[in-house]
Amino acid sequence: MFWPMFAVAMGFLGLAVLAVFAVRVFLEARRLGQQVVDSARRINRAAEELERAAASAGRAVGTL
Repeated sequence: MFWPMFAVAMGFLGLAVLAVFAVRVFLEARRLGQQVVDSARRINRAAEELERAAASAGRAVGTL
């Protein structure tokens, strides 16, 4: 009777460990997603600034 109970206990322990790792993966994936969103915002801001600078440079070259 000891071994079946031990096997069941080890099964529950294994599931608990897997659940902890699943939560950690989920949290890291959310953090990575937030970093991707922040990076996309910065890239879009830099692209807009580059467009403004190119337009300004084009006007300056056109006036020379």
